Amino acid sequence: MAIREIDTALITRTVKQLCIEATTVLNPDVLEAYAQGLAQEVSPQGKDVFKQLIDNARIARQESISLCQDAGMAVVFIEIGQDVHFAGLDLTAAVNEGVRQGYADGFLRPSTLDPISRENYGDNTPAIVHLDMGPGNQVRIHVLPKGFGGENMSRVVLFHPGAGLEGVREFVINRVREAGANPCPPVIVGVGIGGNFEKCALIAKKSLLRPVGQRHPDAVIAKLEQEFLRDINRTGIGPQGLGGRITALAVHIETYPTHIGSLPVAVNLQCHSHRCKSAVL
Repeated sequence: MAIREIDTALITRTVKQLCIEATTVLNPDVLEAYAQGLAQEVSPQGKDVFKQLIDNARIARQESISLCQDAGMAVVFIEIGQDVHFAGLDLTAAVNEGVRQGYADGFLRPSTLDPISRENYGDNTPAIVHLDMGPGNQVRIHVLPKGFGGENMSRVVLFHPGAGLEGVREFVINRVREAGANPCPPVIVGVGIGGNFEKCALIAKKSLLRPVGQRHPDAVIAKLEQEFLRDINRTGIGPQGLGGRITALAVHIETYPTHIGSLPVAVNLQCHSHRCKSAVL
């Protein structure tokens, strides 16, 4: 396959647009999850929350304003075909320029700052950028503006392998229970099992790129997703922590081979305002 050249100016323009769209327009799968939640919720307060979420999404789309005051830290996944050559700016610099422009032109709150001085950089850069290489000559970009209500409630643990599947289940359910209203439920629960310390956290976050409620292709893992979702929704936390049947909209699990001496597990919680947009170049 012939080498395809892509000017990174196109990356910048695409990331800019995805940042604005992600923070103002919810995807159809999220809206459908809201509708299903409204239909299934029995709590009057919970039903009212779902109605407000649906109204909020409509207003944000119509007025081109942020779905939430926390416009998130930009997490960008880029899948690069090995037959692509980039010209222009360094790729990461091009992504950050797209984030800077998107948050400025979209009137989105800048939230990134120095972790020691707490001085805000003012443009929501740098983004968290993950690069993957594969076959082909296309580039796929996913922009996930991640709010920190859910991020602060996320955890990684490295179990002794003797903990087994029941240990994993208990950890995931308890993490949601202990988080309570903090991650702004109804949440989406990303779970990574396997790998090592950083890999399980990464695949937990990547699981959030799936359409809400889309089951894992492996039947065993898909069954676990259903069971975890059932158990989480039995906690009674409910929408916005006000009590009810729907605490989570979905559970997404990803796995990766691990070491014989460990069982890494990560839970990455995503708030109800699940903002994610993708593009293929």
